[in-house]
Amino acid sequence: MITEIVTFDLPADMSREEVLARYQATLPRWRANPELIRKTYLYDPDGNRGGGVYLWKSVEAAKAAHDADWCRMAEETYGCAPRFDYFEAPLILENDNDKA
Repeated sequence: MITEIVTFDLPADMSREEVLARYQATLPRWRANPELIRKTYLYDPDGNRGGGVYLWKSVEAAKAAHDADWCRMAEETYGCAPRFDYFEAPLILENDNDKA
């Protein structure tokens, strides 16, 4: 599995409510992707940053979901090109169900 961390700067005047509304609008897209295991939305109001932490079945799936069209859309939506980091996720602990 692969953990992908996507971050982007937010416009200084974008409210928390607007950020969350934009995030909410993306839920159907991510729910429909069978390669995505989990997504956590990120919001840092002090640093004016947003993003997501994704758990994917493969790095190829991550890169396919965040292709050039998605990057253009994100830049138009948030005013900043997204940044990507990829990590192998060899072990995952979920405290709510004792799985590791």
